[in-house]
Amino acid sequence: MKKLVITFIAATLSFGAMAGDPAAGKAKSMTCAGCHGINGISNNGMWPNLAGQKEPYLVSQLQQFRAGERKNAMMTAMAKGLSDADIANLAAYYSSLK
Repeated sequence: MKKLVITFIAATLSFGAMAGDPAAGKAKSMTCAGCHGINGISNNGMWPNLAGQKEPYLVSQLQQFRAGERKNAMMTAMAKGLSDADIANLAAYYSSLK
């Protein structure tokens, strides 16, 4: 029984760690570009650069905005409509940039 539980947990964690598609992320990033810049480099110090950030960090932050765990009215509204695949793709795209 213990082995079954461990196997189930491992499979669940692996399933949740979906690899993103940078090309799909780039296509989805046009909405983000208004604040974070076309290539993830913001022209305004008020908004952070996304280019080169670590993929797990970006996934985590977008998930937290979507869930309302991290508070920012603009980002929460933007993240609400993102699927898990969208988040993975955006994170893969921005993390691939210099």
